[in-house]
Amino acid sequence: MLRNPADKYRPFPTVRLTGRKWPSRTLDAAPVWMSTDLRDGNQALIEPMNAAQKLEYFEMLVAIGFKEIEVGFPSASQTDFDFVRRLIVERRIPDDVTIEVFVPSRAELIERTFAALDGAPRAIVHLYNAICPSFRRIVFRQSKDEIKALAVEGTRLIKAQAAARPGTHWTFQYSPETFNTTELPFAREVCDAVAQTWRPTRDHKMIVNLPASVEAATPNVFADQIEWMHRNLGYRDSIVLSVHPHNDRGTAVAATELALLAGADRVEGCLFGNGERTGNVDLVTLAMNLDAMGIDSGLDFSALAAIRQIAERCTRLPVAAGHPYAGDVALRAAQVERGEDSATAGSREIEPARENDAQAHEREAACI
Repeated sequence: MLRNPADKYRPFPTVRLTGRKWPSRTLDAAPVWMSTDLRDGNQALIEPMNAAQKLEYFEMLVAIGFKEIEVGFPSASQTDFDFVRRLIVERRIPDDVTIEVFVPSRAELIERTFAALDGAPRAIVHLYNAICPSFRRIVFRQSKDEIKALAVEGTRLIKAQAAARPGTHWTFQYSPETFNTTELPFAREVCDAVAQTWRPTRDHKMIVNLPASVEAATPNVFADQIEWMHRNLGYRDSIVLSVHPHNDRGTAVAATELALLAGADRVEGCLFGNGERTGNVDLVTLAMNLDAMGIDSGLDFSALAAIRQIAERCTRLPVAAGHPYAGDVALRAAQVERGEDSATAGSREIEPARENDAQAHEREAACI
């Protein structure tokens, strides 16, 4: 420990926001959920999941009720590319589920991404580039205008690729990486330039995803940042405002709940908080917290013990004994409360989404 932390660290700057509304609001509805277990969570594993594990995990996420699932980074990994192709060719994506893929703003990687998605009924293409001061100065050595131009050019390329494939219902998502350490006016400027290029409408919205790529401030500061963007973004009525919090300070759940009060519509995270460093926000805790407030989360964690077993087996990461809902301590307490015996409690298996005979026949024919 440093004897005088102030010699090395400075307080995170606050947001100048008058008349903030989020402190007086109450959560009353669930957000749009997006699981990034198979992309952000998977790439953080010492040993990433193989194809069979990814498929088992995908089917579990579908059974839980996720309607948006980020399934990989196909331009960066042959395993991810092949997995995306398998989901599409074998028709394993339910009609009410949209897959999402991740891609940086580079022409050859965008082209590779669309090759992976060929024939998908619906897909979200998630474009990102780093815009914060440290990346601009140290990594890219580029000006603000150059960084903004990179985001706009990636958007233009994706728009052209999507237009050439009208058989797929495309949704565009943009993430200004490390949003939470970027000057708010510049973050808005880049997001507005991207939206101006994409031209979303109320009937066909785009997603603007604001990541706390490295959690650097208290949850109230993140809430202020989200409310500022909610108030000031152009095309706001044609945008799904999303957050992607990380847990470096151990407050990702609180930051997410306050961000929802501040105007966010959508949350990206992982089951049990898996992810790089200390993890992405924990979607199990978030959803169960809503249920405990009498709000239907839209996700089914009634088979939580079985979900935990699959997650631990596929990721090789144990769920902490003190996890608020799925840890051994919480599960034992729930067993005692229900009067269950420890040998049988939590033994229910998660039911995968079932296909009917006609769907199975169609999928098998597509693979021939």
